[in-house]
Amino acid sequence: MEKQMLRASLKRLKEKNDLLICEKEVDPKYELGAVLKYFQNTRPILFNRIKGSNIPIIGGMFGNRKLYYEMIDTTHEERIHAFINAIANPMEPKVIPNGPIKENIIRRNIDLPRMFPIPTFHDEDSAPFITSGIVAFKDPDTGNVYTAVRRLQVNGGNNINVLIASPMMTELFEKFEAQNKPLEIAVILGYDYEFLLASQVSSELYGVDKYKIDSALRGEPLELVKCETIDLEVPAYAEIVLEGVMVPNKRIEEGPFGELMGYYGGKAPHPVMEVKAVLHRNNPILQVAFPCREEHLANGLMREVELYSALDKQVDVNDVNVTVGGGYRFHGVASINKKTEGDGKTAILAALGSNKDLKHVVIVDNDVDIFDSKEVEGIIATRVQGSKDIVIIEGGIGSGLDPSHFLRGVTDKVGIDATKPLGEDGKRFEKAKMPGYENINIKEYFPSI
Repeated sequence: MEKQMLRASLKRLKEKNDLLICEKEVDPKYELGAVLKYFQNTRPILFNRIKGSNIPIIGGMFGNRKLYYEMIDTTHEERIHAFINAIANPMEPKVIPNGPIKENIIRRNIDLPRMFPIPTFHDEDSAPFITSGIVAFKDPDTGNVYTAVRRLQVNGGNNINVLIASPMMTELFEKFEAQNKPLEIAVILGYDYEFLLASQVSSELYGVDKYKIDSALRGEPLELVKCETIDLEVPAYAEIVLEGVMVPNKRIEEGPFGELMGYYGGKAPHPVMEVKAVLHRNNPILQVAFPCREEHLANGLMREVELYSALDKQVDVNDVNVTVGGGYRFHGVASINKKTEGDGKTAILAALGSNKDLKHVVIVDNDVDIFDSKEVEGIIATRVQGSKDIVIIEGGIGSGLDPSHFLRGVTDKVGIDATKPLGEDGKRFEKAKMPGYENINIKEYFPSI
């Protein structure tokens, strides 16, 4: 019985008729990515016939907000508090003696490109990339396990690059490297919605074991098994696990790579992982994520927790949206229940201080659907005067995923106060209404729709 992770999710997706199945042979070089991109990474697709391989590929699982809520048994209205509760009340995972991930254990003659159909997405990508690998490592001082999605350039054989990115992992690796010691890590593929969401909780901010957050999110202990060659535990029901070490004082050039916002990232030397063992289930399914957005929804959901919490300390916040168009990190929209004339500007300052990646934020009233980009644009058009309502902060810390950031190494931050004035002046901005017909059921008029 599939209790957790990918196959349990696929079963639910099939039951809900939310899984597309592709029986046409698909080339993992460019073609597979093109199909995922066509659906904007919002439709889970199982590719059963992969050119040159008998291993199927699943992609597009994590890019649909509504589906994500359904798969983790929450709602849009409850999501913020559900996530905060999981962070504040972690649950112990459960280590079991054995699990399906150990149905095949390979220690010799490891050749990752030969074993798995690892995709190449864009014409200038330097190599095939594992784009959905969740890297796990253990803090030797606390015993906490931390996880994060990292892009992994496959160099051939058992050698891959690891783009570290996170401050906590960087600090730990540099500490080990100074002692000429390898850092033990595992790359996990074939996971579910809770596991990905837990991996996006900020280790630096909260410092909570990610396996414990995962258990709290799923409402039962995450089942783990011990690795074969390193001191780490991994999910018992994962599809594929790469065990190994990040080698001290060794770098290989990584990139270019078509990144989050659709631009190529540059070349740079990055640390190397040597894979010591490959664990995989019988008939494994390779999990991929198109690099421009799919798994970033989970990251955006956690950024919404941070944004909501920051605003909640300063104003009466209604809801927040870290937008898909901004890569789930650069753009935010927040609705507030405005009580004083300074609330809009106060919300801007709180929002821009909540995360260094947030570049532009729009603050609106609670009568605005912040998940309707056309409505938000209309509100900016009618409720904003540039000289009075736009705040610009020059030279802040930005994100390396923003190509304009590289021009100067700093980023300007912009806040737009699109809230209505209070009092009589605010009545000029009230929306026209159709009493009794604000939310009609169009199928009553056109049953065939």
